[in-house]
Amino acid sequence: MDSKKLVPKWTRIVVGALAIANFVFGISNYFKYDALFQNSQIGVDLGGLGAKFASFEFGARNFAIGFALLIVALVGVPETIAIVTIIRALIELQSVIIALLAGTFGVGAVVAIVMFAVEIFIIKTMFGIVAKRDNK
Repeated sequence: MDSKKLVPKWTRIVVGALAIANFVFGISNYFKYDALFQNSQIGVDLGGLGAKFASFEFGARNFAIGFALLIVALVGVPETIAIVTIIRALIELQSVIIALLAGTFGVGAVVAIVMFAVEIFIIKTMFGIVAKRDNK
């Protein structure tokens, strides 16, 4: 059986929504680069080129991940959905760990935890689909 038919529609919709969120967040870093450092208490010079370029790189990363998420949501192959979602989940986990270590645990870390949980659920679902398909 075609594995694309086994992928639930809700999964593709959620992954598509994650893609759009990554696009929006990525693009916003090009226009409002101080958003990347909004909770910084380490004295980042927001007027300097370093902060601006760091925000551009961060935006480019998010835009690229969003583009990859959009492709896998449209194609609908469980292995690719799992792989790209794992990448995004690892980034969310990193955000939570950094917030804990830096002592800046707040709304951003809570959002990262929620997104991580959603991504883990999607990954688990995709692995279940692959296992079901391969055991037949």
